[in-house]
Formats: sequence, structure tokens, C-alpha cells
Amino acid sequence: MPLIKKTLLLSIIFLIASLSKALTSELKKVGKFKDWEVMTVSEASGKVCFAQSIPVLQAPKKDKRDARLFVTFRPGEKISNEISTTSGYEFNKNNSVLATSGNNKFKFDIKQQGFAWMTSNKKEKIMVKVMKKGSRIMVTGYNEKGSQTIDHYSLLGFTKAYNTAKKACS
Repeated sequence: MPLIKKTLLLSIIFLIASLSKALTSELKKVGKFKDWEVMTVSEASGKVCFAQSIPVLQAPKKDKRDARLFVTFRPGEKISNEISTTSGYEFNKNNSVLATSGNNKFKFDIKQQGFAWMTSNKKEKIMVKVMKKGSRIMVTGYNEKGSQTIDHYSLLGFTKAYNTAKKACS
């Protein structure tokens, strides 16, 4: 999937999720599983299913941001386990965006329009396995001024949300 299309789709999903209920008729909530929820949306290439979560803790505390962590399935484009994140700002081009759970670290390779993605499906599959076994994952990013932020995501409910999103798009 071209990066621009991927960015545009995630931006649209993110905006739709943030708007009022009146504007979200196409976005369907499938279920909530502790700290994760599953949603689907239809687009020209077919159904898109994703599990998402918001941080349970953010640093710095004074700076409330609209951050999210996603795992997406796009069967019409033969894409599964696509992991992406937004920290609620445009990422600094000079610093890495990292997800850390225990001793496991995962680097997001692409940063564009406030979102970050991995380019390796193999790494995404490994990260999903780590997320299924873990209790928390932290995403570290840097804003355009170079200030560091850390978003702590609970993994409670992740496995059920992941399985539900995968099944919804199978």
C-alpha cells in the first residue's frame, strides 16, 4: 500500500474516531475489551478492522495529547498485523519512535503526518506476540521541538481485541 494512501486512511480513521457520534455512522464499534476496543470501517478497497488503545499514562503529564496505538487488518489489500501509533503531534524527523515492552524494543521506520509505522511485517508479528504476553508497552517519541514524550499503554484486553479484529476481517 502506498505510504500516502496508508497515511490518509489512518488520518481519516483517527479523525472519525475523534468526531461526534453524528459523524461516525460508517465507523462501527465491534467491542471493548478492558483497555482496548475494536472498530471496523468500509472503504473502496474493502473492510478495514483495527484494535486500538489510548495511553493509561502520559509523560509529561502537563501535556495532554490525543495518542493512540493501533493494530490493523486490511484483507482487501492483503495487509495484516499493521502496527501504527500517533502521539498527537508531528514526530521529529531526527529522532526514532520506539515501542518498548520488557526487554523488547521495536522501532517505527516511517513517520509522517503525526503517525508512525513499521516497514517489516516480520517485526510486526513479533511485536504482536510480545503484546499478547505483556502487561504494558511504552511508546517513546519526540515532537518537532525535540521534546520527548512517553505514552504507556495497558495490554489488558489486547489478545481478545486482536483476535476480534482479525476475525472481523476474515
